[in-house]
Amino acid sequence: MPGQIYDCLIIGGGPAGLTAATYLGRFRRQVILVDAGESRATWIPRTHNLIGYTEGISGPALLERMGAQMAEYGAAFKAGEITALAREGDHFKAVFGGESLAARYVLLATGGLDVEPEIPGIRDAVKAGLVRYCPICDAFEAAGRRIALISYGKCRVKEALLLRGYTADLTVLTTGRQMHLADADRKLLEDAGVKIVTHPVEKFSREGSAIAAWTSGQPHLFEVIYSALGTRFRSSLATKLGAQADEDGALLVRDHQRTTVAGLYAAGDVVHGLSQISIAAAQASIAATDINNQLPPLRWRSP
Repeated sequence: MPGQIYDCLIIGGGPAGLTAATYLGRFRRQVILVDAGESRATWIPRTHNLIGYTEGISGPALLERMGAQMAEYGAAFKAGEITALAREGDHFKAVFGGESLAARYVLLATGGLDVEPEIPGIRDAVKAGLVRYCPICDAFEAAGRRIALISYGKCRVKEALLLRGYTADLTVLTTGRQMHLADADRKLLEDAGVKIVTHPVEKFSREGSAIAAWTSGQPHLFEVIYSALGTRFRSSLATKLGAQADEDGALLVRDHQRTTVAGLYAAGDVVHGLSQISIAAAQASIAATDINNQLPPLRWRSP
């Protein structure tokens, strides 16, 4: 509809964006969701960490269900990427391909991308459960296996100690890069029986149902490899408007998921904090409810 100003534009179609769109649709608001199809939830082979899904569910299947539910309540959807976002008077203007969209409020749910280790066929390895990124999500399913944690720079000591609770055989691979590890933290890992391999990894290879990390011509075989190399947050649309973020680029939010830019909200993995589907959905519910409260009340009219 030419000249239409939506009540809310949601950018990102992962669990946070889809939850917010469903809420706002049920609030009978004019909402549109634009998604570039890059949610990292699509990488999830099967999660058992989502309450109510006792048999587990894959990321793609979850998104399909959530998308169908969103559509049921009238939220509009467009596939593509928002390339620019600006404030114009009492609303926002978003550039989308060769057109523009206008909305009174914007919810950013663009998430982030895990920094991938240099493992051949990484996507297939993730689908097979050999390479993982979130021990909070799925370390239970890796219990008792031989596990490696790829980490260097600012070492994830807490992540290593968490994994140690699921395996007696845990190795930290620095892949030959510098590891900024305080003496006290190094002793914590040593006392916990965590091995640290500082030699460069010449290559990774698939060896049947395992992954081999080759150092000095010798393979170290692991049944599961966790990567703790950080996240690239997709927060630039917000930060270019002046929204505050932490040193890694994750957005900082106040009450009701409000960023430091008036009218701009954020939820899910793009926000500083715990990266979980349940958290993303909760944040989106809070944001959508507050957006509805900020809009003029609706009046029911009988058909």
